[in-house]
Amino acid sequence: MSIERVRDYFRQWGMDDKVQEFDVSSATVELAAAALNCKPERIAKTLAFKADGRSILIVVAGDARIDNQKYKARFKAKAKMLSPEEVESLVGHAVGGVCPFAVNEGVEVYLDESLKRFSTVFPACGSSNSAIELTIDELEKYSKFKEWVDVCKVV
Repeated sequence: MSIERVRDYFRQWGMDDKVQEFDVSSATVELAAAALNCKPERIAKTLAFKADGRSILIVVAGDARIDNQKYKARFKAKAKMLSPEEVESLVGHAVGGVCPFAVNEGVEVYLDESLKRFSTVFPACGSSNSAIELTIDELEKYSKFKEWVDVCKVV
């Protein structure tokens, strides 16, 4: 199971006990915010794209949307999301639980500037009913991100 893969990943830092599992779904921003009793914008959603033949993940704030012009300027390609089947096979997590932790080899992780306005955020942990609260510094460390990008607009 993907959540166990993420727990194992966090175990190397003694952080596995911070992974939360819910009795309800947290597969969407709204459901995750309800499960965590927080504002939707603090949910760190992970979006999966194809970019120049590779798979990339962009972690963005819950109230942010990809700005196609910014994305194209940064990645030199039109924003094309992976299909649900591609996400699971290429990234290693199923839609609803996609996160930047314990991903398949070769997947690049980017963090969007929309997250920087929060002291802590809640990314998923590999299942549609999980999350972890992390500071922005912790998100940087544990996601093994490549770089910060500005490819979103907040709505």
